[in-house]
Amino acid sequence: MKRYLLPAILLILLAPGVYADAFQISDIRVNGLQRVSAGSVFSALPLNIGDQADDQALVEASRSLFRTGFFQDIQLAREGNVLIINLVERPSISSIELEGNKAIKSEDLLNGLRMAGLSEGEIFQQATLEGVRNELLRQYVAQGRYSADIETQVVAEPRNRVALKILIDEGSIASIKHVNVVGNSVFSDEELQHLFELKTTGWFSFIRNDDKYSREKLSGDLERLRSWYLDRGYINMDITSTQVSITPDKKHVYITVNINEGELYTVNDVRLSGDLVVPEEDVRRLLLVEPGQVFSRQVMTATSDLIGRRLGNEGYTFANVNGVPQINEQDRTVDVTFVVDPGKRAYVNRINFRGNTKTDDEVLRREMRQMEGGWASTYLIDQSKLRLERLGFFKEVDVETIPVPGSDDLIDVNYTVEEQPSGSITASLGFAQGTGLILGGSISQNNFFGTGNRVSFSANRSAYQTSLSFGFLNPYFTPDGVSMGYNAFYRTTDYDELDVDISSYAVDSYGAGFNIGYPISDTSRLSFGLSVQQDEIKEGVYTVQEIQRFLDAEGDSFFSVRANLGWSQSTLNRGVFPDRGYSQNLGLEVTVPGSDLHFYKLGYRGQRYFPITDGWTLRVHTDSGVARRFGSTDMVPFYEHYFAGGIGSVRGFESSTLGPKSTPNENDPDKDPLPFGGNVKVTGGLELIFPTPFVQDQRSLRTVLFLDAGNVFDTYCVQPLGATAPRRDCPDVSVGELRYSAGIGLSWLTALGPLGFSLGVPLNDESDDDRQVFQFTLGQTF
Repeated sequence: MKRYLLPAILLILLAPGVYADAFQISDIRVNGLQRVSAGSVFSALPLNIGDQADDQALVEASRSLFRTGFFQDIQLAREGNVLIINLVERPSISSIELEGNKAIKSEDLLNGLRMAGLSEGEIFQQATLEGVRNELLRQYVAQGRYSADIETQVVAEPRNRVALKILIDEGSIASIKHVNVVGNSVFSDEELQHLFELKTTGWFSFIRNDDKYSREKLSGDLERLRSWYLDRGYINMDITSTQVSITPDKKHVYITVNINEGELYTVNDVRLSGDLVVPEEDVRRLLLVEPGQVFSRQVMTATSDLIGRRLGNEGYTFANVNGVPQINEQDRTVDVTFVVDPGKRAYVNRINFRGNTKTDDEVLRREMRQMEGGWASTYLIDQSKLRLERLGFFKEVDVETIPVPGSDDLIDVNYTVEEQPSGSITASLGFAQGTGLILGGSISQNNFFGTGNRVSFSANRSAYQTSLSFGFLNPYFTPDGVSMGYNAFYRTTDYDELDVDISSYAVDSYGAGFNIGYPISDTSRLSFGLSVQQDEIKEGVYTVQEIQRFLDAEGDSFFSVRANLGWSQSTLNRGVFPDRGYSQNLGLEVTVPGSDLHFYKLGYRGQRYFPITDGWTLRVHTDSGVARRFGSTDMVPFYEHYFAGGIGSVRGFESSTLGPKSTPNENDPDKDPLPFGGNVKVTGGLELIFPTPFVQDQRSLRTVLFLDAGNVFDTYCVQPLGATAPRRDCPDVSVGELRYSAGIGLSWLTALGPLGFSLGVPLNDESDDDRQVFQFTLGQTF
């Protein structure tokens, strides 16, 4: 207000003759306008034609015009009874140029300038520019950039315009030279400094940037320090002062925190008050705070949350549970009272879904355990969220409960999902000498057209081979979750079209089957299935001796009817890239009477996740199986053998190459032995999941450090034709025969499906093992 009043008073003092006598305004003339319209001037001017103009009225007029901010100089004059207003407009901003900023994006800086009133086309005011400059300096200081400097330049341009140049020297973030806590005697310096996010420069500081001073980080560290003491009984702990010292060159920071630890307090008594609603014994079972233990604010808060969730499970969604500590200074004890206010029982009005642009509402609604019209259960609402995450269709699922306007006992439950790719597509086109043109493609979709059904189809065609396969699964064949699936396949090979030998045998197969799944709980289900399969074996030019022996004994055409029985259980928190819970699958496949060969295959696959810290998780997994013939010492059909090696098994070894090798045909003894597989598979390993460096959105990427182990064994150990000595590559099943590898892996969820990459190094490979350090897969995560 003073800046507008002073120019008006000066005008009066400098021209006393003009305003000494009052006069009636007969006309108003405005000079000097360029961009500002005359209408804007007259709307701001409190004087009109016919008004009486005296000293006070003219001062008010000058003040009103200055208040618009459009003018840097205003002069009032009089010619007879005509009021003359001479104006000098403030310049407009023609352009704003930023230079030197990296820590703060130009877009963010321009948005801040625009909010402060500095943008192209706006009226320029020097005071606003200085204010913005000072605010920017404060922002850089908050980041620990004490050496930052900002220079502003105002360049005059024609037609009363100016160009603004903001030259920024961000400097460097001051590194922390020393962090010192003074006044501690109960806990060591190392224990307390470990709590701080801010640390002195270490080996990995250039990656973590934890040695760069930040005011916000220091505030968080002080809060963690305070919570550390409060959670260990020192409720009177006080941070008396904090000093942050900067070296003269502004490159290093010294932090000193002075504290007063106070005395240790224990719990004397624990009470409940208020309307408990549920039986008191149920609430007391939830009490983590007990008499005699050291007082902990964290334990008290956790107890309040447990009681609140227990009431929430009964529909009291808005229950308020407060732990109130009463301090007894004389004996240094604390009486804790949990005050329970359940509020009114809430009922669910509507369950709404947002963000599912591809997936039908019905797919989400059938996963709900919380029903509309029922009372709102915190447990059921959370279980519904967890089931949506387990589908694997969504990158993220959020839930919120919203009170219905005008009602104190109704809520709406809103689930917001972010969809992600739920399938994979591959296509291939190639040409090979001797095989001709090769065409192929496959599609696998776990959420077919948004219905939640799983569909897979593949087709491949070359001069010598044709293969087709189709699979379908409806996870909700009935409304209560009984699933129905079926599949069919056809594969044929014609070696007459080949000029070279590429394999020691081929299998022409076709078959079909169905499978029914029945849920026995929210986390486990049983499955039953039946399939029929016809296999025709064709020998290659130089069929290996083990296969020749099998075909001589069993023939080359096999019909089988196979029964499948399975049990699965999963408590994983997500369908894709989980980091908590476990899953396991146990499956049995048996050929039934009427089949040409009688055997069974029993397999187990399991994994468990152990969270370590935020973003770091340990995974333990295994995939093992055994196959046996019924009442026969002959080997399991060789085309039913297990194989190991590669992604999903033992990385670092070439896919499907571990285990026993075949014996070359007698007519081709110089040919290298081929992988033959076996009837026992043992694989497993450990994975340390950690945040992908330099990537902000971790939801579509997963990086792991892995240690894999496994091998394939053949307990039948079929001898080559005419051989008497045991095969050297048929060791007994033992830990000593396992192969090990270690390395790093990356899974990336793309629109075409999951991509998997791994770099693995074998740790105990033998001379006949096939190594493969870099491996790649499409359609599989790990």
